[in-house]
Amino acid sequence: MLHVADPVKAPAAEQVLAILSYLGRQAGPVPAAAIARDLGLPRSTAYQLLAALATSGFVVHLVDERRFCLGVAAYELGTGYSRQEPLTRLARVPMARLADRTGHTAHLAVTHGREVIYVIEERAAGRPPLVTDVGVRLPAPLTASGRAMLAAMPAAHLKALFPHADAFVTRHDVGPRSLSALQRLLVEARRAGYAVEQGEVSPGFASVAVAVLDHARHPVAAVAVTFPQHESDERTHAVLVDEVGRTARAITSRIGGGAA
Repeated sequence: MLHVADPVKAPAAEQVLAILSYLGRQAGPVPAAAIARDLGLPRSTAYQLLAALATSGFVVHLVDERRFCLGVAAYELGTGYSRQEPLTRLARVPMARLADRTGHTAHLAVTHGREVIYVIEERAAGRPPLVTDVGVRLPAPLTASGRAMLAAMPAAHLKALFPHADAFVTRHDVGPRSLSALQRLLVEARRAGYAVEQGEVSPGFASVAVAVLDHARHPVAAVAVTFPQHESDERTHAVLVDEVGRTARAITSRIGGGAA
């Protein structure tokens, strides 16, 4: 059960934010009684706050169902976040420094369903262009970035994303073809603290990646570097993993996220 601070003492603003956050995590509309119970609020307080939120458009009261859900104003807040691109703004400098320190191309990716979308690419001087350009989408199970984020997701989420073998796509005829094969890779990523990909996206190139986590320790992005496989030995690999982890932690801190 989730609780805010003492409901008698907690400022109304904190209670409003708790309600909005709670509704945003639900799979569908919920009764006011459930909101009050799960947040530890008096029912009268919950009803008053929900009524105010409904008036301002942040919450919709489904009268026939006696339930509440997020409204259009809450959606506008979410799209405003996307328009302002705070993640890419906060990550730009750490990503540039990562490319400078390692001498390899660094990129930041986010998930979209079963795919990753690259939102930052910092190409190191003298390095060739890669497939991981900004705006490119790739199957998440094939990429180090995707694996780093998938490894931080609940098992139920993975099963929903990959319910059958047809959900898997390969490049160059390599990569996981089933949920069990993917889960083996993710178990190793959790154990190691980072994910790897070797030639599954581009032959001859490998990547290492670490997830960026939000305040709820949900993966919102992943930091990765890509390098020619022939240039990596055990010591170089360890250095790259350390640098990628350092950058992921820096971005996690910048967005107010939690430790892995």
